[in-house]
Amino acid sequence: MKTQSNKLDFTGQNIYAGFDVHLKSWNVTIMTDHLTHKTFSQPPSPEVLFQYLQKNFPSGNYFSAYEAGFCGYWIHNKLKEMGINSIVVNPADVPTTDKERDQKNDPVDSRKLARSLRNGELKAIHVPTLKTLEDRTLLRTRALLVKDITRYKNRIKSFLYFHGIEMPESFLKNKSHWSKRFIDWLDNVEMSEKSGKESLIVIVTVVKDLRSLLLETTRNIKTLSKTDAYRKNVELLKSIPGIGLITSMILLTELGYIERFSNIDQLCRFIGFVPSMHQSGENDKSRKITKRGHSILRSAIIESSWMATRSDPALMKSYIDYCKRMEPNEAIIRIAKKLLKRIKFVLKNQKNYEFRIVK
Repeated sequence: MKTQSNKLDFTGQNIYAGFDVHLKSWNVTIMTDHLTHKTFSQPPSPEVLFQYLQKNFPSGNYFSAYEAGFCGYWIHNKLKEMGINSIVVNPADVPTTDKERDQKNDPVDSRKLARSLRNGELKAIHVPTLKTLEDRTLLRTRALLVKDITRYKNRIKSFLYFHGIEMPESFLKNKSHWSKRFIDWLDNVEMSEKSGKESLIVIVTVVKDLRSLLLETTRNIKTLSKTDAYRKNVELLKSIPGIGLITSMILLTELGYIERFSNIDQLCRFIGFVPSMHQSGENDKSRKITKRGHSILRSAIIESSWMATRSDPALMKSYIDYCKRMEPNEAIIRIAKKLLKRIKFVLKNQKNYEFRIVK
């Protein structure tokens, strides 16, 4: 006589979880291959999601997806450790209907993710290793310090202008501006009231502290660049005109391994060196470069391109030729693409870049 078993068993069945991540809660939608199970809110914990899947869908094949954002990749790493096939996706790449866009909320977002995951419509973004992420943080921290220093320097300029304090002519040149002599002069600026002097001292002290932190962070980056993980590739990249130590480390920590880009077009799309398009019927309009892309890499490469045009005769000639038929800011994007080809070449082939002047 056969006995009936009430034990759940989802062996061989796929279970899909799409969740919208927030600081205090996650909105989760669970689907199977044939139906939508449930949409619910849970505490922001990978363990809670895993326990729910195990309890309600034991022995199933678990798949999950969430959008890249403020939370980084630690959720993805935790889910992978638990045996869940997790992916992280670009929010702009999640298929969305006009109705969903017009009536956006957390449950709708989680249902979109689960549905698209089940239909195989989601493309995972590259998730860096933990080492790359933490090394990258050091470079990004330095960039934040540079921005903060610029912000406080502008506050000092505004303070001086507001109170009618003129800087000596010797400090108006770029090379002497914000030198140690200039900081010493700021320390000795006289104010009619003690409160005004104390205000200036506070702002100047912040600049001093930030500059000390920037110097220490830069030293730490130099030390990191000499480790086995980066030493060789840093020297390869520095052989390219316009690229120095900091830019080399930005490229290596933000790009990861160059082999994941099969061609230069794919690399250009990742960074954002492609035009946005709008084509309909006979109307075909090319716009400026797309807003999509890696803003940190794009800024670093464009800055290096300006430097390269001054030190590389071939790039200088190309830049001058481009400027004859387009704006300088458009021309430098063309130079940046050429520089990007050199970057890909030296990293992929592990050879120094050599430029020659043909007479």
